[in-house]
Parts: sequence; structure tokens; C-alpha cells
Amino acid sequence: MSLQEVITNKTIDKTIITARLFPGFWDRWIAHGMEKGVANQFIQEVTNLQEWIQFFDKHGSNQFKTAERAKRNDDLKEAKWHFRLSALYFNLSHWIFPTPSDEKRKWYQKSLNAFSHADELLVKKPLKEKVMVEEVACHGRIRIPYRSKGSVIIVNPIDSTKEELFSYEQHFVDLGFATFTFDGPGQGETFTLNGLRATKERWQTFMDKVITLANKIIPNNKIYLFGTSSGAMWSIKASEHPKVSKAVAVSPAVSKDIAFPEYFIERSNNLLNETETILPVINPTKLSKPIYLFHGKQDVMVKDSDIYQLYNSLTNKSKIKQYPNEGHCCNFKLAEIRSIVSEWFKE
Repeated sequence: MSLQEVITNKTIDKTIITARLFPGFWDRWIAHGMEKGVANQFIQEVTNLQEWIQFFDKHGSNQFKTAERAKRNDDLKEAKWHFRLSALYFNLSHWIFPTPSDEKRKWYQKSLNAFSHADELLVKKPLKEKVMVEEVACHGRIRIPYRSKGSVIIVNPIDSTKEELFSYEQHFVDLGFATFTFDGPGQGETFTLNGLRATKERWQTFMDKVITLANKIIPNNKIYLFGTSSGAMWSIKASEHPKVSKAVAVSPAVSKDIAFPEYFIERSNNLLNETETILPVINPTKLSKPIYLFHGKQDVMVKDSDIYQLYNSLTNKSKIKQYPNEGHCCNFKLAEIRSIVSEWFKE
């Protein structure tokens, strides 16, 4: 076994231990659609990598079968939901591996396949597009409802995939907005299948190109950015682009001394092409667009003082909302947040 394999296995073990001991670990996926009972069952049953894979393969396969039954019964709404939930569970089997491998690619392809079954049931099919960063394709999906009210670019946290955030995409589409969801450097297809790791420079190029593409595809739409955690930082930074009208940042990682869990640091190091953070440097003097900040009072990664210092440096058209009982990413208020900002976008 190589040194890299030993390091990878240790990271996987730390991830599984954290997932078993800290129920809050699962808030992220529960917010995306994972059933709470599945998270509770995981804590009781899973102790190692093999059990992790078997556990999520079982739940992904069961959801896929449920989706097929709903499809046969012409309940297309239910079928789409369960195909996407199936993809989420298969995605977790992909996610546990911190570095590209045949096994990681296999589970990601299975997740993409389940997701494509949901797409086939849509009346208006998603557009599949890509932007090029250093001659590597960053793949994305675009949903355009009839008479869209604007274009929302969803900026995902670094250790995530575009498919994971399907509930964000669907909600914004239901609210009448076109959505642009891409895997940036270090994310999803771009990392697992194409091998492109993240740097600040690559992310700057990526954001500029996605914004330019959104403007090209629907030139009459205003462009809005919606980001969470590290994605929230890039949502703020990319609001400097002249084509962006407004930006939303949920739990932007503005604190300098963020206490990230050890497993997360190790996972992130595999996604990066440099030792320094990929978080952009925010210069408030360059931020002229309205920004809506959301913060959870229980957030152990972002300090109240830091989020309010950022807010006080923004244009007076910006807004802030704090939730007293929410933690990082305000996971259980995200649906409410999307509804709030959809109204704000239209003002």
C-alpha cells in the first residue's frame, strides 16, 4: 500500500467516525433531501468503509425502485423526487473517497445516471453546458422556466457537487428563475472525472466564465448569485462582475481562524492545487452591488463580529438576517431563505 493510500484511508476513517459521533454532520444532506431516519440508521449501523458503501448503495437502489414504481403509475412528481434522492445516496458513496479513483468514479457515474432519469421526466429538459478552465471542462446544467424572472447562478461549497444541491435548483425554478449550476475546480465532474483541482485563480476564471455564459444564453435576464459557505465567499467576490445585479451569501467563511474539523481539512487538501485557502480576498471598496447576508447565531465557524463587520462595510442597499437557532449554512432555513431572496431579487 502506497503512502497516499494510507493517508486516504486515514481520512476516510476520520470522516466515518465524525459521521457516527456528531449528528450535526448530517444536517447538510438532510437539508438537501436525505431522510432523517436514514441518518439515524447510519449512526447505528455503519462503522467502516465497506458498510458505508453497502448502506448508501441499499438506500440509493431502494429510492431508484420507488421512483420507477411512481413513474409506472404516472406520478411524475414523485418519480423525479425519488430519482434525485437515489442520486443523492449514490453521491454519498462517491463523496466518501477524498481522491479520484475507479471506485469514486463508478459511484459518481451511478449518481449521474439516477439524476438523468429525473431529467428525462421534465417537460423542459435542462441544457448541458461547460466552461473551460485551463483547457479542462467544468460541466454544468441550466434550467430555464417559461418567462423566467432572472438568472440565478448557484455557487456550491467546495466539497460538493451540482447534483447534491438539486433542491436549490428545483426551488428557484419553481419560483420562476433560470438556474445555472456548475461544478467548479475541485468539485463534482470537474474534479472526479476531469481531475481539475482548485486554486483562487482557477475559481476566478470559472466564476467569470459562468457569469458570461449566463448573460450570453439569456441576455435580457438580470443575473443573481446565490452561495453558501465557501461558495458564499465567491458569490460576494464575483458580485464585482459588471453583469451581476445582486448576490446572496449564506454563512460566508469570513473568519480568519475558522476551526474546521480535521477530516474536512484533509479532504479539502485533496481538492486544492495549492496549500493556501481558495477563499478569495474580499475588498469592500470594490463591492458596489447589493448583497444579502444570512448568518446562524450557532455557527461555530463564522463569528458574529466578523459577519457584522463585513455587513457594515457593504453598500447601504445590502441586507442581513440572523437566525438565532441555526448553525453554519443555516441548513434548516434554506427554503425560507430562497423564498426571501427571490422576492428581493424582483425588487
